[in-house]
Amino acid sequence: MGKKKIVKQSITDILKEEQRSEAKPVKDSARVKKTKHVDLARVYINATYNNTIITVTDSNGNVLCWASSGSVGFSGPKKATPFAASKVASIISERLHSFDTKRIEIYAKGVGTGRDSAIRSLAGEDFDVVLLKDVTPIPHNGPRPPKVRRV
Repeated sequence: MGKKKIVKQSITDILKEEQRSEAKPVKDSARVKKTKHVDLARVYINATYNNTIITVTDSNGNVLCWASSGSVGFSGPKKATPFAASKVASIISERLHSFDTKRIEIYAKGVGTGRDSAIRSLAGEDFDVVLLKDVTPIPHNGPRPPKVRRV
């Protein structure tokens, strides 16, 4: 392969690089991360047999943040546990505090075991729960019956 060449920088080269880095203007958006203020947020809890997903929207339906027990770090059958759901709810509450949210509406959906613990975790934080609604879909008349068998 041959010998490796080591390049030594002189003091003038180092000073020139420092002047270049100082000359670059820094945008205001790069320094301060702007978050919008949300007074009332809607929290949608989707608890299935395999996972618990929590989505937060504003009053118009624009998604502000979301988290699931899989994204927190749980895997396999541990994702559907109440402990995983409470961890997801605590992460969501931290993100909601960054939006300066005081009031929340909770919409719970599904039959998973994490639904109740996620609701309790969110209600235990210092939020004012305005609405708590179960939006689990329920079939009214069942599926269509099969065709009559002809022999």
